[in-house]
Amino acid sequence: MRLWADKIASATRNVPLRREIHVTPEIVAQEGYIVAARACGEKTVYNQLEDIYGRLVTLHDGDIIVGVLGHRNALQGYSGFVPDMIHVGRRLQLLNTGGVIGQCTSANIDVGPPLDVVILGAVLTFPEFEDRSGVPAHIRMNAIVCSSENTPNIPIVFVVGTCMNSGKTSAACKLVRRLALHGLAVGACKMTGVSLRRDTLQMSDYGARWAFSFTDAGVVSTSPQTAPAVARTLVCHLAQCGAEVIVAELGDGILGDYGVAAILADTQLMRSTAAIVLCANDPVAAWGAKQLMAERFGLAIDVLSGPTTDNLVGTRFIEKELGLTAINARTHGEALGDFIVRRLADRKGGYQ
Repeated sequence: MRLWADKIASATRNVPLRREIHVTPEIVAQEGYIVAARACGEKTVYNQLEDIYGRLVTLHDGDIIVGVLGHRNALQGYSGFVPDMIHVGRRLQLLNTGGVIGQCTSANIDVGPPLDVVILGAVLTFPEFEDRSGVPAHIRMNAIVCSSENTPNIPIVFVVGTCMNSGKTSAACKLVRRLALHGLAVGACKMTGVSLRRDTLQMSDYGARWAFSFTDAGVVSTSPQTAPAVARTLVCHLAQCGAEVIVAELGDGILGDYGVAAILADTQLMRSTAAIVLCANDPVAAWGAKQLMAERFGLAIDVLSGPTTDNLVGTRFIEKELGLTAINARTHGEALGDFIVRRLADRKGGYQ
C-alpha cells in the first residue's frame, strides 16, 4: 500500500525516505523499525515533531507521520516500551519529539497525556536495484560502524548530569566553541538518551566539525546493554573523521535507564578521559554525584556546572564544602572552556 506522509520524524534519518511511502501490514515489533501512523487528536503542549532537518513541525489530527519504534524512560516526560505484538490499527503513543513510538506507561503532569497514533503499517525500503518487494526499514540501515575493536587514543571530555535538563547540552556547546577557538578539530557526540537531533545540531552550530549521536549508530534509545558499544562506535568514527578532541554528552542522569552508568563503568572508554564536567541541578545533587562518581566508578569530577552554579549560593557550597571548581556554562562559558583547555594541556602534553 502507498501512503503520503505528512511528517517524517528525525529518528528515521538514517534511511532516506520520500513523502510517498510504501507500507506493509507485517510489522516487526522491535526497536528501530520504522512505521507509519496516523495522529489522533490535537494537543496544545508537546504537539510538535522534529523532522529530518531538525525543524519542529506542528502535528494536526489526521496527519500521517513516519516514526520509529522505541522505548523511553524520562523522568520529566513520557515513559513507554515497544509491545511484543503490533498490528495495523493498534493505538500507540508518540513518546518524544524525535518520533519515537511505543506504548506509554507513564506521563509527567507538566506535559499531559501523550499524543495517540494509530499504526498504519511498517515502512518498506528498496535497497536492491529493481527490487519491488522491499524490506522493513530499520535505522540500522546506513548507520555508522566502528572498524576497530579498540577505542582510539583520543582525549574525551565527558559531560554528565545528575538528571535530564541539568544544563549538559549548554555546557557541551560552550566547550565545543572554546576548544574550536583554540584551534582544535573538535568532534562532538551524544552517547545516550532517546532519539532527537536538536542537541547535535547545536553542537555543530557552536563549532563542532563533526557531531553524531547514538541514532547515527543505529540505536533509537540507548540502554545499559547498548550504551558502551554505541559510545565506542561514536568515538571510533569521530577519530576516523579527524577529531583531535571529543566532547561527549551523556544524556539523562548518572542513575537513569539509558546506560550512563554503564559507560562510566567501562574502563576502555574511561582510559581516554581528559576531563569530566558534571552538571547538577542543586547542591544536594552535586554532593551526591561527587560521592557516587568516586565510590561506584572511581572517578573524580574536574569541574561542576549546571543550575546549581547559577549564583554565588551554589558556587560557594561547591567550592567550600565539596572542594570542587564551579563554573557556570551560561554566564562564564569562556572560563569553562579555558579550564578544560588547561586540563587538556596538562594531561596530553599541550593543546594550546
